[in-house]
Amino acid sequence: MKTALGFLVALTVLTALAIAPLFVGPYQLGLLIGLTGYVTLASAWALFSGRTGYVSLATVAFFGIGAYTVAVLSETMPYPLVLLVAAGIGLCVALLVGLATLRLAGVYFVIFSFGLAELVRQLVTWFETSVNGTLGRYIFLPLEAEHIYWQLLALAALTLLLTWWIQRTRLGLALKVIADDETVASHIGINIAWTKIALFTLSAIIMTLVGAIQAPRWTYVEPAIVFSPTVSFLTLIMALFGGASRLWGPALGAIPLFLLFEWLSASFPNHYSILLGLLFIIIVFLLPRGVVGFIEDKFQRKSPADLVEKPARVKEADQ
Repeated sequence: MKTALGFLVALTVLTALAIAPLFVGPYQLGLLIGLTGYVTLASAWALFSGRTGYVSLATVAFFGIGAYTVAVLSETMPYPLVLLVAAGIGLCVALLVGLATLRLAGVYFVIFSFGLAELVRQLVTWFETSVNGTLGRYIFLPLEAEHIYWQLLALAALTLLLTWWIQRTRLGLALKVIADDETVASHIGINIAWTKIALFTLSAIIMTLVGAIQAPRWTYVEPAIVFSPTVSFLTLIMALFGGASRLWGPALGAIPLFLLFEWLSASFPNHYSILLGLLFIIIVFLLPRGVVGFIEDKFQRKSPADLVEKPARVKEADQ
């Protein structure tokens, strides 16, 4: 009953969001596109990092790969096929990265993931300037803003559905054990390497598709636009703020933070990065388990021990 009610609420919200472009103006639609994109990125990031404890800063590497694939192939292939090619490239890169680096842990993986994003940006920049003879590319596709929004909304819904399904499978249980103790996981027969690679690859494909779908919105793309490190940091902060290990946590974190970041970037363009860093520190110290985890801690049911001790405390107070 609880699951059915949750699906009904989710379907109602999805329907309302789907018809929103019919009632809002261009500016509000632009906000919805950006918001839906970050909800999808944060949910995809949490799909791997939130369940394994591996903090990745490679989000923008896959996001940029998707955008540049559309920029390069949009004039030679049908748009649906370009999206499939982008997903395939993201899959191949994620497999190579996963096989080479997912044996790393802790700060080493964080450093490598950040370096990967910078490496991809530099390679694309070198190719564009040295081989192609130009720094950026134009994208001319007959896609309106509402078409981009509906694609992102469908991808966000699919990401949340995949997250919900994985949580209820043996794969989800294996991820919980890996996050707690990889040594224990290996002793009970879990294939740690391939489990992590499978989740990392799935997460990377979704991030790649977000970049590919959003690319026509810019018309002109270059490395500084689609490989901005801000994308990785914003995604990380949003997921942590909402609660990276919860189904709805990344989405709940992305909505208020995206609106806040939009206001900060418009009101304080010269101090935006400083404010972003301060906000990250505040979230880590005050909300280590995110908003959802904080609410659960405050309103969770009392344990049996608390119920046993309560009469004793009441009796002492009466005396």
